[in-house]
Amino acid sequence: MHNLPVSIRLNPAKASRPFEGSPIPWSPHGLLLEQRPIFTLDPLFHAGCYYVQDSSAMFVGHVFRQILEKCRRPGLRVLDLCAAPGGKSTDLAASLRESIGNDYLLVSNEVMQQRARILGDNLAIWGDPCVMLTSADAAVIGRNEGYFDIIVVDAPCSGEGMFRKDEKAVHDFSQQTVQLCAARQKRILADVWPSLKEGGWLIYSTCTYQQAENDDNLQWASEELGGEILPCSNEFAEYGVQLSSCGYLLKAGESLGEGQWVGALQKTAPAKQCKQLQLKALRYGVHKGEIKGGKLVPDSDYALSLAYENEYPAIEVSREQALGFLHHDALRFDDAPLGYNVITYLGHPLGFVNNLGRRCNNLHPVQRRILMDIK
Repeated sequence: MHNLPVSIRLNPAKASRPFEGSPIPWSPHGLLLEQRPIFTLDPLFHAGCYYVQDSSAMFVGHVFRQILEKCRRPGLRVLDLCAAPGGKSTDLAASLRESIGNDYLLVSNEVMQQRARILGDNLAIWGDPCVMLTSADAAVIGRNEGYFDIIVVDAPCSGEGMFRKDEKAVHDFSQQTVQLCAARQKRILADVWPSLKEGGWLIYSTCTYQQAENDDNLQWASEELGGEILPCSNEFAEYGVQLSSCGYLLKAGESLGEGQWVGALQKTAPAKQCKQLQLKALRYGVHKGEIKGGKLVPDSDYALSLAYENEYPAIEVSREQALGFLHHDALRFDDAPLGYNVITYLGHPLGFVNNLGRRCNNLHPVQRRILMDIK
């Protein structure tokens, strides 16, 4: 469980390079670090300047960028079906923004409500206003026929690729689990399939090595649902990336990170098309705040958004002060204007305070406060 590889993916829209590291060949913003910092005690982590993500998991983003080159256009609609905790969604969002600009929709969905809350926090910190957060079953999403251009399904699996870092995955693994997961994955793919438009792309991934959950399921989707599997070419063989019959396989100890499998297919089956997405959004767009007592109280996440317009005075703070803000310590800024100010660290917004003079009210969400000792 010790000395496992650790990697981060930078947020290109919040230009900052907090750590030195080796480039990850398949991720333009990925870095493999020599040692694991205490990310919780880095204010830039809380500012959304980077996301901590396994390098093998970033390979899904590589396949996504390959497909994005084939269907890039303004107004592209993408679904990340099983999105928590947010690594793949933030990767997709960064790639979409760099490729298309500000004209796309990424629906980041997580059916489990507790995991959806974690996903929502990570998306808010990343700050992309073109990402919609939803919490719906695959079958409900499937009713939106022909709506999406690209769907990413990082399916729940038997977890064999996580054995090095997750003892529970080792304990829970069995061939019965593999068969149960394979059957559930088929149901998920079949349920969401109607929402993919004809000619659209499905990217399917797991963190297991089991053929029944990987190649067999993508082959099943191709034959039963109607699609052509994306041919694979291995330009990363020297980094431990292997080709399977229908996709790419990265094994822990042989690649740069943990275990991951990913493949893709293009939908050939005919599909109806709806123009209006019929899903309840838990979070979407830019929420600047709400009127209370005749005054606009800024939304705590507005400062983190890429759409933030710098309309509030900024208080640039030291690392110690930034951690104090994130820890919800008592703060006082005698030289700052009274009223709402945005706290910044190295120029990156962290959130708002209401400066009352002798003290400040902290608007940083309570559920995101640092709990560990910051000294």
